[in-house]
Amino acid sequence: MRVAFGLKAHSGWSALVVVGISSGELRIVDRRRIDLVEKRDSAWAKQPYHAADGLDPDEARNLVTRAIEAAHRVAVREMREAIKRSGQCKHDIAACALLVPRPMPNWSTDEILAVHFRMHKAEGVLFPDALARAAKACGLRLLAIPEKQLFEEVESALRVPLSGLMEQIASLGKSVGPPWGKDQKSAALAAMVALQGDAA
Repeated sequence: MRVAFGLKAHSGWSALVVVGISSGELRIVDRRRIDLVEKRDSAWAKQPYHAADGLDPDEARNLVTRAIEAAHRVAVREMREAIKRSGQCKHDIAACALLVPRPMPNWSTDEILAVHFRMHKAEGVLFPDALARAAKACGLRLLAIPEKQLFEEVESALRVPLSGLMEQIASLGKSVGPPWGKDQKSAALAAMVALQGDAA
């Protein structure tokens, strides 16, 4: 089956939904939560800038660097596992669709730690960035979709009114059962866009 990954990241984890198309019908092939930090480091690695706040500048920079490197490493590992699962089922991966936040200015760690809202911004960018790098490292075609423009992208790509798409997403959710919240729906929509782009 031709499939696409859809990913919606949070601090330290991501929702992954794999959507496939068979005989013209969409199916949810896989749906799971993937962790993007090591369990032993979860107390600080989910929000490394907050964890570094108040530390000596050198310590703070080192902590943030460790967290970023670890997130990249774990994201590659999880992406490879997702690819392996698809391969075991003989699925062909069209693309990896990733919901992304607005880009962040090229602030240094010191500049980020100096202003609290920048810490939230940096942590919001860290994990989607790790997933994007992982997709590229694993040789997947990456489709980055601005999260705030998801619905516009979906309507444009699929040429179906949003109301009809949401009914379809709800129906797909019933086929796999809970959890099927906003994260899973958004990830599924992103994957649908990737599949449509592959077919175009």
